[in-house]
Amino acid sequence: MTSGRSIIRRLGRLLAYAMVGGVLVSIAMVLLLRFMDPWTSSVIVNERVSSWFDDRPGALKVQRQWRDYERISPQLALAVVASEDQRFPDHNGFDFKQIQKAMDEAGRGGRSRGASTISQQVAKNLFLWNGRSYLRKGLEAWFTLLIETLWPKQRILEVYLNVAEFGRGIYGAEAAARTVFRKPARNLNRAEAARLAAVLPSPRRYSAVNPGPYVQRRQREIEAQMAALGGTAYLSRLK
Repeated sequence: MTSGRSIIRRLGRLLAYAMVGGVLVSIAMVLLLRFMDPWTSSVIVNERVSSWFDDRPGALKVQRQWRDYERISPQLALAVVASEDQRFPDHNGFDFKQIQKAMDEAGRGGRSRGASTISQQVAKNLFLWNGRSYLRKGLEAWFTLLIETLWPKQRILEVYLNVAEFGRGIYGAEAAARTVFRKPARNLNRAEAARLAAVLPSPRRYSAVNPGPYVQRRQREIEAQMAALGGTAYLSRLK
């Protein structure tokens, strides 16, 4: 009996050490990425591995070139905020108004809609795996809190613009701008930026290269939202 209790205590200590270690490692990772640009993301790794087992020949070819915030058109920065998370400068990682709105619509039998903030999407893209589970949602919340605590808003948006998927194998603003418009991300105009943002967050379903009726309509909506926010001056609220 004593031996059994001793084993349980040891296992409990090991579990506690593992949890503390995981917390410290996650904090260190997020703090490091405030100053160091990530060379890849969990989404890219997952997609490359998945491509080894799909029906397409060869591994996924990844197009991605990091660009600092100052080298990305402010029109694109504004477009993704207008499209994905208009309260981005004001919330602390979770937009509870949008979450409640999504729950209310789902409760009325409406179309399921996402309520993830840009901060949550950065957490998912950088650190987590595909799929849905309580463990994954818990880790997403934890990493979102860390990102919001340790990074300024402009850094969060900069990372998002560089890791977001804009099409199969196309990650980040620079790769998207060169693939779709044959120009660097810093030269995108308002209409071009809105078209890229229009395919988020479903770049496999919608195409910015050959925009269909939905993307064209969504582009016009985003342009209107950008104007309603006050144009690129809205970005001055990011700290």
